[in-house]
Amino acid sequence: MDLGVTKKVRPLIEAVREMVNDEIVPLEAEFYQEVENAENRFSFTPRMTEILEGLKEKARDRGLWNFWLNDSKLGHGLSTVEYAYLAQEMRSPFQAEVFNCSAPDTGNMEVLLKYGSDAHKQRWLTPLLDGKIRSAYLMTEPDVASSDATNIQMSCVRKGNEYVLNGEKWWSSGAGDPRCNLYIVMVRTAEDGTPKHRRNSMLLVPSDSAGIEILRPMQVYGHDEAPHGHMHIRFSNVVVPLENLLLEEGSGFEISQGRLGPGRIHHCMRAIGQAELALELMCQRSLQREAFGKKLADLGANYDIIAECRMEIEQARLLCLKAAWMMDNADAKTVAPWIHQVKVVAPRMALKVVDEAIQLYGGQGVSQDTPLSKMWMLLRTIRLADGPDAVHRRQIARAELRQYTDMKL
Repeated sequence: MDLGVTKKVRPLIEAVREMVNDEIVPLEAEFYQEVENAENRFSFTPRMTEILEGLKEKARDRGLWNFWLNDSKLGHGLSTVEYAYLAQEMRSPFQAEVFNCSAPDTGNMEVLLKYGSDAHKQRWLTPLLDGKIRSAYLMTEPDVASSDATNIQMSCVRKGNEYVLNGEKWWSSGAGDPRCNLYIVMVRTAEDGTPKHRRNSMLLVPSDSAGIEILRPMQVYGHDEAPHGHMHIRFSNVVVPLENLLLEEGSGFEISQGRLGPGRIHHCMRAIGQAELALELMCQRSLQREAFGKKLADLGANYDIIAECRMEIEQARLLCLKAAWMMDNADAKTVAPWIHQVKVVAPRMALKVVDEAIQLYGGQGVSQDTPLSKMWMLLRTIRLADGPDAVHRRQIARAELRQYTDMKL
């Protein structure tokens, strides 16, 4: 089991790290300041477009693009282990987008690659791969426990050559972006008599379809995450042609599980990168700041805290790399428990490291003057996105107990 940095990916890691540190980070704060100054927070000012598209053009020109694609014809043909090292260098959603490696687009592109028709790919996949549009994945609903995907209730009624959709979705990440062109939507297409894992389907819905109403941006601890946004959306008699169905009716659960596996581990890869940044900031602060006549590093238990953070980062990284290796070398059933494990461990670890860094920074740590408060907010959300910790722990325990019992769990 080789989890190390390969000769193929090493120069890519160096190039990504250099671009992040030298070119992206200096402009990232200005980009988000433009958001704060804009009249409509869910829009792009000319300067925002100039910053982001300029960086993306540089990344494309340098071949630093679509790393997540295992297909060498479309991407770099990297293994999941190799991509893990690159994703760790992308320490924010903004940085990931520069390389066209951001959620939810990567997961949506995987769905289109695997299940989309030629027409779907031409209309949506090609511009997504080119970074020309954005997309959103609409699964979670306000009135059901959506961590159990079989609960999804959005009405989808077939009428002739069309489907008619009615219902609401929320936490639709990315749907606030004015460039969002496509919603991939989980809907209910069968009644209760149908086996529960065959009741739902997945549809491709143009974001400008008649009857779609964005009710509000959901706030994460009071922040609306503009211009990306997590939107609450109502569908009122939204008409979608039959050819926008993915795979077949009743395959929604299958598609969602196939999509969520890579999406979950990608979140974990980036979380480890955020933990590294938090530890870096923590160490710098502890050596530069003094109190009570000593450097912060020499006060209290800060030596132990820094040591524990380093050890926990390395533990989570190894688990993430092993899960990535399993994705490259094993079947989906064998891989699943490893993805569940790292989805619990990595965000929880990163959240702890960020929290310790905030504590060392004091009041500045919870302010807008460091990236720590925003990182904490994003990581706390990741412990819910793509399934809450409790659901993943349940699946881990079921897989473990299955080795010792014949009971159906």
